[in-house]
Amino acid sequence: MASRFVLYLIRHLPTLGNKERKYIGWTDEPILDSANLNWRLPEAPIHVYSSDLRRAKQSAARYFPDASIETAASWRECNFGEFEGKTYAELEKNKDYRKWIDDPYEFAPLNGESLTDLERRVVAAVKQLPNKAVVVTHGGPIRVVLTKFSSEDKGFWSWDIPHGTGYRFEWESDKAFEEGESCTSISAVPITANENT
Repeated sequence: MASRFVLYLIRHLPTLGNKERKYIGWTDEPILDSANLNWRLPEAPIHVYSSDLRRAKQSAARYFPDASIETAASWRECNFGEFEGKTYAELEKNKDYRKWIDDPYEFAPLNGESLTDLERRVVAAVKQLPNKAVVVTHGGPIRVVLTKFSSEDKGFWSWDIPHGTGYRFEWESDKAFEEGESCTSISAVPITANENT
């Protein structure tokens, strides 16, 4: 019997830019002070993958203090280009922003990425992961995986991914994962505050 392929994706803790509802894709902000959190995974990971941006690395260190962390730019948030550091209210009348909102898969912000670019980058990164990998990343990459591999027909922006949220993706086999089939199950991963903080 083929073994199931499992992947865990966890969103980083919030930053000041997140709290201010700014686009902070490749902007390298630290996380806000918050409680340490423990993830209830079947096995404590000894190795964790992470975006190379500070907020993901800091979150990974808080979530899994005993694990080694391997960082990669492929797990970064979407590059919002000229929209970085701005809010919807600041951008809503910008013609390029309206084009991007209307068709984010085809249109990229100046000096940024389209959702097609993000999807290509993230799917390539997913294909490199071993079974039972744990990745601390951003809302965009998690939405890519949910949109691409869920059997539920939902658009990219339809997925709600709060900071600190984790998902467990499961495929029926390594082969199903490698061939890009839909997951057999997706579930939220329970989280608890660390009582020692």
